[in-house]
Order: sequence, then structure tokens, then C-alpha cells
Amino acid sequence: MHRFVAQANVDHFIGHLTGSDLTPDKRTSITKLLIAELDKLAHDLEHLEFAEKRAAEGRTRVNQVRDMRDGHPFGTPQREQAERLLVNCENLQTVLEDFCHRLRAKINSPGGTISTGPRRNLIC
Repeated sequence: MHRFVAQANVDHFIGHLTGSDLTPDKRTSITKLLIAELDKLAHDLEHLEFAEKRAAEGRTRVNQVRDMRDGHPFGTPQREQAERLLVNCENLQTVLEDFCHRLRAKINSPGGTISTGPRRNLIC
């Protein structure tokens, strides 16, 4: 039951983070909540498929936002807004890819655990 709640929370936080209407403080708070939910999933290797799917969706999202940004002329407010959204999506993607990498590392190390290691400050 807890894993379904954690997965639903991950999806909920990703939805919020892909928007462009968050203040930097809210973005920071939601990113911390996302990382906490991902860490809850890190103890169960069944979640690798879930995490990899979210990472693949994130790569698609980054490409779509990049295309949207490139569709706006330089120096316009629309391009600047799309650029901010792209940075947000790329930062989110880094969090998702990092989580997948940690889960894969756990699979490949006998009896190992997922190391959270130092977290990079990816929050804008």
C-alpha cells in the first residue's frame, strides 16, 4: 500500500514541477518532497521499472519543451518563459535519472544498498 502512495506522490510532485508558475521557494520545497518520496521507493527494486518509465517520460517532456522554446523568436517573453520551463524540466530530469542510476547500482552490487551520496543543488 505504501508503495502505491509513494508512486502517486511522485507523479503528483512531477506534475507540479513541470509547470512554470511555481516560485523558486515552492519549487525547492516540492523538489525536496519528490526526492523524499523517491527515497522511499529506493528500498524495493520493483520500483526500477516505475522510475525508468518516469525518466523516459521526462526525456520526452524535455524534448517537447525544447522544441516549444525553439519555436519562439529570441528576446520575446514567450521564449524567456519557455527557457525557464526548460531549465525546470532539465533539473527534474536530472533528479529522475539520478534515482534510476542509484537503483541500477543497487542491482549491480551484490548485497549493496542504494547510496544517497551528496545531492547536487539542482533547484532553481
